[in-house]
Amino acid sequence: MTEQTGDTLDLDFRAKLPERKDVRIGCVGAGFIMADCHLVAYREAGFNPVAISSRNRSTAQAAADRHAIPKVYDYYEELLADPEIEVVDIAVPPDIQIDVVKTAVKEGSHIKGILAQKPLGVDYSQAVEIVRLCEDAGITLAVNQNMRYDQSIRACRNLLDRGALGEPVFASIDMRAIPHWMPWQERLGWVTLRIMSIHHLDTFRFLFGDPTRVFCSVRKDPRTASKFDHEDGICLYILEYESGLRASSWDDVWTGPALEGAESDIGINWRVEGTEGLAKGTIGWPSYPDRTPSTLDFTTTKQPGQWLQPRWDDVWFPDAFVGPMAQLLVALETDTEPEISGRDNLGTMALVEACYKSVAEHRSCEIAEIHES
Repeated sequence: MTEQTGDTLDLDFRAKLPERKDVRIGCVGAGFIMADCHLVAYREAGFNPVAISSRNRSTAQAAADRHAIPKVYDYYEELLADPEIEVVDIAVPPDIQIDVVKTAVKEGSHIKGILAQKPLGVDYSQAVEIVRLCEDAGITLAVNQNMRYDQSIRACRNLLDRGALGEPVFASIDMRAIPHWMPWQERLGWVTLRIMSIHHLDTFRFLFGDPTRVFCSVRKDPRTASKFDHEDGICLYILEYESGLRASSWDDVWTGPALEGAESDIGINWRVEGTEGLAKGTIGWPSYPDRTPSTLDFTTTKQPGQWLQPRWDDVWFPDAFVGPMAQLLVALETDTEPEISGRDNLGTMALVEACYKSVAEHRSCEIAEIHES
């Protein structure tokens, strides 16, 4: 085994930062994801959040005090009307996000960009509507699919682009996790597909492009069903690509019973096999808030007889949250499309929708069926 830093191997895993970092950002929402992930990452990167809003004034004020944000609003409508705001960063429940976007597009020319939360909509059709609203208003829309900016995933993409792994043959993600429950999950009846699996589906798209079809199987998780009714407690899906590549994931968000006294076995592991190499890694999230960096091990015929092990200090939560905002700011200053644009993200939303259709009809679903519906 050869352990090296990511910089030594020149794997180009960090997000490109904008020249102008003083763009004035207005933050809608002040919960965990905003206060402990978005804003921590933004301050580290030197970005400029200037206002925050929340239905709970004390929550917004606490986040503002912690991150030195000068303006606090009780309502997002007030924040969106502030003429100083140039970019809006949204972190609210999925069924509320469209209302925030509808208000933002009416507020005039001072809003140049929106970073929306994933999932972009409660379903594919609502996501299409959000994209259309922003395009019609001339607002650049990006989506916070932040797993694309985990350093192990980004470094793997670099290996693929270099040809170090050859032609991709098989890829897998295996997630065992116990996230904190959010009240809106019970309201919407979602557990996994639109909340965690969407990260993995988007990651497969980032690494390999769009698949042709997907087969998905889910079940209610008896460990979760006592909390609220749902169908997607545990998910298995297989993506089929025109090239012959197969990508699959097992997603379990109530692994255990660790909360009931058993020992835990929590983690996210991934693997990519190619004709000329193999890469495998971990996503450094499970021990949050302790810093557990993601890892990457790879071997290739181009450097035979060894495993290479780049290591970093970066972690998924919160460090990867720099990337989605950075690519939006870069797009605005270069007049280009964001890497994770709203329109690109429709491919991820279609893939999620295809998973649900596959479950409902007990068959593989062509992705084209969703785009054509």
